[in-house]
Order: sequence, then C-alpha cells, then structure tokens
Amino acid sequence: MEYVLTSNQLYKNYGHFRALSGLSMKVPKGSIYGVVGKNGAGKTTLIRIICGLQSPSLGEYSLYGTRNRDPKIVKARRRMGAVVETPSIYLDMSAADNLKQQYRVLGMPSFDGVKELLELVGLQDTGRKKAKNFSLGMRQRLGIAIALCGEPDFLVLDEPTNGLDPQGIVEIRELILKLNREKGITVLISSHILDELSKLATHYGIIDGGRMVKELSAEELEAACRKCQRVEVTDTRALAVVLDGMGLEYKILSDKTADIYAKPNVSALSSALAAEGCELLSVSEHDESLESYFISLVGK
Repeated sequence: MEYVLTSNQLYKNYGHFRALSGLSMKVPKGSIYGVVGKNGAGKTTLIRIICGLQSPSLGEYSLYGTRNRDPKIVKARRRMGAVVETPSIYLDMSAADNLKQQYRVLGMPSFDGVKELLELVGLQDTGRKKAKNFSLGMRQRLGIAIALCGEPDFLVLDEPTNGLDPQGIVEIRELILKLNREKGITVLISSHILDELSKLATHYGIIDGGRMVKELSAEELEAACRKCQRVEVTDTRALAVVLDGMGLEYKILSDKTADIYAKPNVSALSSALAAEGCELLSVSEHDESLESYFISLVGK
C-alpha cells in the first residue's frame, strides 16, 4: 500500500508537558483518514508538526517518501493544503479576492482557477460580499478553497466542523467527500465529533494522551462494532450455559443482560432458557457505535 504520510515515534514536549508521546501513523493514499481523540489528546500538535509549523522534539515523519529532515520536504509540502484550527482569511475581502491573494502568495501566474474553486466549494454566488459577513460554514468552505489553491493532492483539516450548525456540518461533509471521490485528494481530518467522522472516514487513527492507541480501516471498525442481539434475562449464568450448548458467541454485560453475536431462534432460545429455570425478558438489535468503541479503547 502506498502512503502519503508516515510518522515514526513522534514526541513533542512543551517544557515539562508532553503533547505527543511516541506517536506513529500511516495515512494511505486516496483515503479519508480520521484522527480521533478527545480535546487535548494531541491532534492539533500532530497537525502543526506535519504542516511544518512546529518541529518534533524526537522522532520523524515522511511526506510522500521525503523525511522531515530532508531539505526536499519543502517541495513535498507544496502538494499539501491545510486549514489548522481556524481558516486564515481576509475578512474585508470577498471570497474571490481572498483566493487571488493566495494565488499571489504562491506565485501562481494567473487567476484562471479562481472561478472553478469558488464553484467547487459553493461560493460562486457571493460576489463582492465581504468574508466578515459570511456564516461560519461559508468561512470554513472559503478556508478550504484557499487550502486548495495550488492544486494539492493532500488536504489536512483540523476540526473543520467545530462550531457549525447542522446545515454547515452537512455542507463541509459533502465537500470533503466530493474532493476525495472526484478529485482523488487524500484527506487527513481531526475531530472529536465521532458520529460525524464515521460518515466520512475510510481509515481511523485513535489517539489518546499523545500516543496512537489503534489504527484501523472503516471495514475493520465495522467488524469491531458488529451488530448483535442484546438480550435481557433473569439470570445470565443460565444464559451462558444455554449459549455454550448452542455454540454461539456472546458477551455477558451484567447479571441480566448479554450480547449475542448471531441471530438465534427466539422460540428455541426461550425454551432452552426455561429448561434452565431462566426467563427471556427481551431481545433487541444492537450495534456498538464509534463513540462506545473509542471509550472502550481509551478507558474514558
């Protein structure tokens, strides 16, 4: 598998505080890689290091195969666009003028791509309206458009849906999916809004306390968060005896509840439990969410 970004044992210290603690990760080309972690887990520090805004205290990372200590890393970063923390926009300029200013910064010879970028992020009808009068969602989309100047094939977004209303969140989600599927752009996106991230990501990196707890694909996550039948009985000890006899996989949750990773015949199960002096009280479908899986990994 080809990787856009890899890191090896990254550490970052701020005085006596350690923000990253031996973090290693691999971002596959063409993926939407979700960095999952609660506030203070080290997500923004990681992104700032990747973007060259800070240097690691120890460890190294590679961007398109170029190590961070190699002078050629500057050239590799030209293939990257980023929105870190908040969009960097000129509030007294229109959307088009913001993009033109970024073109000048990058030394691009003409403004030919401005119209297409505005259409891509849904800001083609803003005219001379100044960015200070934009909604938060519009500002976020403008920030992404600015990051796309120079036609990068790797986009890094730090908490892009923070503070947005439901409509703004949907707009950003659809934009990210469009960039990935239609433009082939690899996206690294950090978030603590796990439910929203699960609608986007093809791969996940779960971090806590500045370290990588687990990396997995969306398929692997789906298998880990598999569907089950949650049953309530009067005695799970009797249930365990019956399920062992049926050869079914299960997990006891309490004295009265358990998850069965199969679809047993309810009548047969009820009869078998009755023979053990146990009553089946309820059966319902259940699947573990990304949030509960995350909590099970980090322990809080």
